[in-house]
Amino acid sequence: METGVEDSYPTRVPAPAEPFDRVDPTVWGSEADGPIDAATLASHDAKGYHIVEGLLSPAEVQGYWQELVRLSGDEQLKADERVITEKKTGSVRSIFEVHKISELIAELVRDPRVLDRARQILGSEVYIHQSRVNYMPGFKGTGFYWHSDFETWHAEDGMPRPRAVSCSIALTDNYPFNGGLMVMPGSQRTFVPCVGETPDDYYKSSLKEQEIGVPSENDITKLAAEYGIDQFTGPAGSALWFDSNIMHGSGNNITPYPRSNIFLVFNSAENVLVEPFAAAKPRPTFIGSRDFTPVTR
Repeated sequence: METGVEDSYPTRVPAPAEPFDRVDPTVWGSEADGPIDAATLASHDAKGYHIVEGLLSPAEVQGYWQELVRLSGDEQLKADERVITEKKTGSVRSIFEVHKISELIAELVRDPRVLDRARQILGSEVYIHQSRVNYMPGFKGTGFYWHSDFETWHAEDGMPRPRAVSCSIALTDNYPFNGGLMVMPGSQRTFVPCVGETPDDYYKSSLKEQEIGVPSENDITKLAAEYGIDQFTGPAGSALWFDSNIMHGSGNNITPYPRSNIFLVFNSAENVLVEPFAAAKPRPTFIGSRDFTPVTR
């Protein structure tokens, strides 16, 4: 599709293409721009992620957990297209645009502990590109295959550059064995083009199980050999901040221990969406917001 913007990250190509070096920074701001110290900022720049332990207090975790229970049990909400269910069980997998559904989560988006970090990493005012809560129940929770978020946001939403950062706040303890998120540290510096044309309304199936817009096993093997794999573990209330282009995924949860989180994506107000680079039309705005109004406290 003609976007009027140069495509620096071509993907959804007809034949396998070599991964290439990213042309944009990972960190756009400096230590003076926010609460992250220089060492942590440098580590985020190198690895593409950092962890903040104790971002939320135990009491706050309990409050947000109760909110997730309330949302997943709302029978009227289950008919909303923003609610994604498990392919096999029909249980709630994700609720999108949750900051517009829940006032409690809307407050979290504006919380200086969250907002100021996003502004610092991206070096600008920011807006919410996507928000959701993820539920991974014990025994039956299914994971997410290896992928780069930016590849999808670029191809299907029209995000020009990887000047976006995600914040995943754990509301349950993250163990190595209950489907915790895995990341390849440093992989945000490599863009991996994916093969295949984007089907119409692909989001309806990809949010349950993605098949187009995922890297080949060969590419994943090479990335893992170069960068290795880290896993996000830690107590409830911890937050993982990670770059939009880092390669990540999670396994199934066959343990009795559920894993749920609040997921907030901040995009730079200087990186607003254009027409999709590899799809016939943009995804619905509850998945890729086209309200570019900066978040304020």
